[in-house]
Amino acid sequence: MEPVKIKEGIYWVGTVDWHVRNFHGYTTIKGTTYNSYLVIDEKVTLFDTVKHGFEDEMLERISKIINPEKIDYLVVNHIEPDHAGGFSYIVQKIKPEKIFITKNGKLGLSAYLHNTDFLFEEVKTGYEVKIGKRTIRFIETPMIHWPDSMVSYILEEKLLISQDAFGQHYATSVRFDDEVDPCVLIQEAAKYYANIVLPFSPQVQKLLKTIKDSGLEIETICPDHGVVWRSKINEIIELYDKWSSYKADNRVVIIYDTMWKSTEKMAYAIAEGVVKEGLEARVFKLSVSDITDLMTEVMLAKGVVLGSSTLNNNLLPTMASFLTYMKGLRPRKKLGFAFGSYGWSGEAVAQLNEYLKEIQAEVIHEGIKCRYAPNQEVLKSCEDLGRLLGQKIKEV
Repeated sequence: MEPVKIKEGIYWVGTVDWHVRNFHGYTTIKGTTYNSYLVIDEKVTLFDTVKHGFEDEMLERISKIINPEKIDYLVVNHIEPDHAGGFSYIVQKIKPEKIFITKNGKLGLSAYLHNTDFLFEEVKTGYEVKIGKRTIRFIETPMIHWPDSMVSYILEEKLLISQDAFGQHYATSVRFDDEVDPCVLIQEAAKYYANIVLPFSPQVQKLLKTIKDSGLEIETICPDHGVVWRSKINEIIELYDKWSSYKADNRVVIIYDTMWKSTEKMAYAIAEGVVKEGLEARVFKLSVSDITDLMTEVMLAKGVVLGSSTLNNNLLPTMASFLTYMKGLRPRKKLGFAFGSYGWSGEAVAQLNEYLKEIQAEVIHEGIKCRYAPNQEVLKSCEDLGRLLGQKIKEV
């Protein structure tokens, strides 16, 4: 694949990973990209490297523009191995004069590589470097999503190199937002936010405020994964503001698992009640669903309902696994309740409610549990509870 011109003198020189299907627990059914950007100026500057194993492909792409040894500066926006796995190899090949990095980045990368013999220059928010006709301004973004993280803004180009912010795990042969299916793009951006960025939403709000207060105009956003934003800048920034404010849609996601379909029948009855209140209900059985997709659904819905049969005085293993994942991602501002069937003890519903409380959800009801199989009376109660949740969501 050829390098791609982003603007005059600015190129995408990253790599496409068509085959990766798991990214530290995140299911990447569309693969991903490891994006790097090259700026040709008086001081030729490379932003980020690539995952280990893709270095030669990256250097070959750079070679089609310039001899890699003519690169003067390397900017490390993020030290996670999918971006900096190729760091040592690339540094050895290009021998940059300077490597711009945050203090935490320097500490972290040195610990990763057990080597401090690099020409690091520490930068902070507001630090600027003139590379010729262009100026790079660095903005620290700690915990979006690692302590070392920063973004780089090229003032004259109104271009933001945003590392993991605004990314998508989305392998394509094209490089821009207006060259792909917009519905797929926004879904992949939401999935990325829900499964990677969501726990750090307060920091995202801080970054958006910094951008606004600084009066930074942005015409192009170049993330470290996925396509470059040039046509939907306002749309993706508005979505990041929405997602990081924990605003969600008036719909309900019902996530459950079942042994003998009793809990499943209850899930469908709850969904029926939600629908009768004029809201959309989405029902997912854990044993046949991907938790990456489920977290996207949780982020986008105001209502979250959890259901599990009781097994050995506890939750079903699939539910326990999902709840551990969900708790770590810290969704907020949800309304919901729990339900489930049991044979002789029935602890699952109370345990589910505790998890809802741990993510600071408003638990609208103590929940409903049913011994063995639900009769019509129980199913009617489930439907009524679904309607109650729908009513409360509409009131918010």
